[in-house]
Amino acid sequence: MLFNYKNFSPMLFLVMLAMVAMMSVAQVSNARADDDEDEDTGHRPAVVDAKWASECSACHVAYPARYLPAESWRAIMAGLDKHFGSNASLDAATAREITAYLEQNASTRKHKVSAKPVLRITETRWFKSEHREVAARHWKNSKVKSRANCGACHTTADKGDFSEDNVKRPK
Repeated sequence: MLFNYKNFSPMLFLVMLAMVAMMSVAQVSNARADDDEDEDTGHRPAVVDAKWASECSACHVAYPARYLPAESWRAIMAGLDKHFGSNASLDAATAREITAYLEQNASTRKHKVSAKPVLRITETRWFKSEHREVAARHWKNSKVKSRANCGACHTTADKGDFSEDNVKRPK
């Protein structure tokens, strides 16, 4: 017999239990360290800037600030006259307000240092990891068209909620 409970001391049992608990915590910590966006719950931030919400959602989903670092948002806001092929210019005061909001609520996780900031959420490691199981045919669906079209699958994206609970792939 490999295990004889009659010779098993309570102290040894507690030590083993503590070791199992520490290994579980370490596994969770490692999983979060590997996840680019462990702070993301999929839900809208507690603080919402009205101008950000109205201006950005006039053309597309107002992407939550937490999906890109501050340097990315600064670069995006500095290039609104050529915003992904469109002129999304704003008056200076509105641009400053939205930029400040995006910077204050930007992702705080560590990013790879590169010469240029990432300008597309769809190019982040987090996005790619979260969507790794989405087949190419889903992205090509005429109702989706683009990885940037969050609302095609995230049914509450317009409310700032990107929770997996509210995902429905179009047919």
